[in-house]
Amino acid sequence: MAKLDIKNLPSYARILIALCPAVLLAVAIFIFMIMPKQKEIRNLDATLDNQNNEIAVSEAKVAKLDVLIRENRKLQVRWNELKEQLPEESEVSGLLKQVSDRSIAAGLDMRSWKPRSRRVYPGGVVYEIPVSVNVRGKFHDFGAFLASLTRMDRIVNVNDIKMGSPKTRGESSILNISFTAATFSAIPEKAGKKGKKR
Repeated sequence: MAKLDIKNLPSYARILIALCPAVLLAVAIFIFMIMPKQKEIRNLDATLDNQNNEIAVSEAKVAKLDVLIRENRKLQVRWNELKEQLPEESEVSGLLKQVSDRSIAAGLDMRSWKPRSRRVYPGGVVYEIPVSVNVRGKFHDFGAFLASLTRMDRIVNVNDIKMGSPKTRGESSILNISFTAATFSAIPEKAGKKGKKR
């Protein structure tokens, strides 16, 4: 068996043999130490990008916060103004009596007045409280009655107006007029919360 004598090898072969352990060590270090660290760095970079995006979104929200707070204050003021036009539920009967009194003051003859059950108005913040009304009178007097309602501090809607059966009295025509007068009252906050939980 012949012995391999390194001294007899050409110089490039001796250099390769001398470099072989260093190359193997470098490959092992790269595979077992550097590659896992590079993967960890990539994961950390991705996490950092996500956090930077979240920070940018949060900063955009914070930039709008003052505007939103001012807008909220304006809406609260407006809401309070609108609530003043809504009677409390205990005031509704008095308000509806005012409507009746205005119809009589306008020269209309009250024939019937039938309160209907209240209902939650779409949007869920107010009750609608309707009354079916039947009166007799002149068209002009009915117009004066409607005009008087527009001067009230509270909201009163008139709809489902029906006119018919004209009868001549002197130079005027007297009409049977039916309509629904509806007012609104704020739903008390406790009742509103109970309604939302259901």
